[in-house]
Amino acid sequence: MNYNTRLKLAETTKLLMEKSTLDRISVKEIVDKAEVSRQTFYRNFDDKYHLVNWYFDVIAMKSFKEMSDSYNLRNALISKFNYIRSEKYFFIEAFKITGDNSVVRHDYEFILEFYTKKINNIYKKEISPDIIFLLEFYCHASISMTVDWALSGMKRTSEDMADLLISALPVKLLDAVKCIL
Repeated sequence: MNYNTRLKLAETTKLLMEKSTLDRISVKEIVDKAEVSRQTFYRNFDDKYHLVNWYFDVIAMKSFKEMSDSYNLRNALISKFNYIRSEKYFFIEAFKITGDNSVVRHDYEFILEFYTKKINNIYKKEISPDIIFLLEFYCHASISMTVDWALSGMKRTSEDMADLLISALPVKLLDAVKCIL
């Protein structure tokens, strides 16, 4: 799998998403516009939803790498919201897709794993079932509010969204994630 080929397919899909919904864009349109073969597409991705999830991972990893490199949670969230805003056509269309192979589901799994690893690395012990519940709850709510923000026109600033998401952390969860605040 070639990173540059994957990126080219993602960039092409983003351009197509500026004019159409992801559901209406065919793999044939993507490969024709990217000037690659259908075989190349399927060597890199299972389907167009896998492509969108892969591209989301690229974006998310950049945001979370920044956080790991010295950012705190607020700055990482601001970075994520700024990137969503800068790629608004992509995200507006991607967030409309629902189901197991959606960006929304993928984002949930990604951030849940991220927070879980961070907490495990700091405390070096198993996370209690109560904290896991709160973490799952918070991740679902956080993503839901991010989707609502994007689909309703991104009226709040990235800073406001980050502050609101942090202030919405359940009190019991605050102690567990204070290491990244």
